[in-house]
Amino acid sequence: MKNPTKHFSHRRLGAACGVLPFLLCSAPALAAGVKAGVLIENTATATYTSGTATGTIQSNKVTVRVDELLDVSVAGLTSSLAATGGGQAVLAYSIVNTGNGPEAFNLVAVPAAVGNDFDVVVNSIAIDSNDNGTYDPGVDQVLGAGAATPLINADASLKVFVLVTVPSEVADGKTSQVTLTATAVTGSGTPGTSFTGAGAGGGDAVVGQSGARSSAEDSLRVEAATVSLTKSATLLNQFGGSTPIPGAVITYRIDAAVSGSGSVGNLVVNDVIPAGTSYEPGSLKLDGSALTDAADSDAGAASSAGIAVQLGTAAGGSTRSVTFKVKIN
Repeated sequence: MKNPTKHFSHRRLGAACGVLPFLLCSAPALAAGVKAGVLIENTATATYTSGTATGTIQSNKVTVRVDELLDVSVAGLTSSLAATGGGQAVLAYSIVNTGNGPEAFNLVAVPAAVGNDFDVVVNSIAIDSNDNGTYDPGVDQVLGAGAATPLINADASLKVFVLVTVPSEVADGKTSQVTLTATAVTGSGTPGTSFTGAGAGGGDAVVGQSGARSSAEDSLRVEAATVSLTKSATLLNQFGGSTPIPGAVITYRIDAAVSGSGSVGNLVVNDVIPAGTSYEPGSLKLDGSALTDAADSDAGAASSAGIAVQLGTAAGGSTRSVTFKVKIN
């Protein structure tokens, strides 16, 4: 009896190589020989003489139906994907049906691997429905728990995504791997194991060299960043000294240092003009370059109440410096 799980509403052919820069292409494995269900037919003939007569005869026809070979290969397509603590990440894999008949595969993603600095949380597995190499929410089909892939034809591939969450407490530079395993729905096991009547075309299905199961790992690396602020002050009074007397000018310097391999966004430095002082108009600078006090097209704004400087995105290893002056009343 033919395995009912083989009857899916649609079949999918996919590209073996991705199109994104972070995807690594590998040569597709080829299916083994003649397609499952093909009938190999042969009839023998013989010629002879009997006295003065000659004759030709044919044998009965021998028909052999090619059984289905169950084989699969899985490849990880993501090489050291950058991720952020507490954020989402998408890992890409390719599943190649290296058997000789259409087959569906059960997928299992395991976040624990030897050598992991941390383990992600696996949220779901999705099919690259539009075959563009990028996970598109609402477009790419998310497989339900325990659901198999659509049928994959012999020699065809299917790209899938594993959607994960990175724990928020993971430090910068830590790495993790996720293992995706594909197992033929029809069956798996020791090579040569046969499943009677379960193959394409009504024949048997035979487990190939892969055991009808294959696994591959993808890796990700956390790129985090932190910001530290250091504030300093220098004084110059009207007599050329550094005594803080009325009329002396204080120059404040604020250094925003970003550390880590990632970057921070929407970085803004704010400071309040301290009581007993007055802001010195036109003294606001970023990295030594003057900023206007008005809230205009440059990064800064200043008033009698305080200063604000928009630093935007800042990469790890960078330091931005804001300076401004106040006068002691």
